[in-house]
Amino acid sequence: GFKRAAFSNEAGLGSAAIAHSAASVKYPIRQGLVALYEPFIDTIVICTMSALVIVISGVYDSPEPAVVALREAKNGAALMGVAFAQVSSWFPYLLTISVILFAYSTAISWSYYGERCWSYFFGEDNAIIYRGIFIVFVGMSSIVSASNLLDFTDLLVLSMSLPNLIGLYLLHGKVKAALGNYLEKLRTGEL
Repeated sequence: GFKRAAFSNEAGLGSAAIAHSAASVKYPIRQGLVALYEPFIDTIVICTMSALVIVISGVYDSPEPAVVALREAKNGAALMGVAFAQVSSWFPYLLTISVILFAYSTAISWSYYGERCWSYFFGEDNAIIYRGIFIVFVGMSSIVSASNLLDFTDLLVLSMSLPNLIGLYLLHGKVKAALGNYLEKLRTGEL
């Protein structure tokens, strides 16, 4: 529950900034304001809707042995499938397709983030090396247990967040000044 919710979005990691930096905008503050909606939609809207589906369907306290096993295994996606099946028999298939697309888009996003960082440190010409390493790790992830993979991922995500939070603290004055400048131009009608 809480452990997964803590890392359900990229707030504070600095990874979303990699994608947003690719946008060509006159005022970077606008891109930052757009970025503020991502954690809200991901965590507040989607996670709340998922929890409501489980609670309203009654799956959260179902005495059925299969559902109890899913709860004890903390298999959220399968539990959502059982909850969706309460509405329609084909909803679990829709959920399966959604999870596959989410996993695929997540792999693409993190591949892009990693390649941008690799290219920053080692140059664009060496990006092929990163791609090879990424493919090896994707392949390895298919044979590692899900709990070990999640623990390893959580460790890496935490290790990314600490330097970024220090950077946020050190640069907060510049961000505040840029926001003040943008809001002043907005108020005076220059934008």
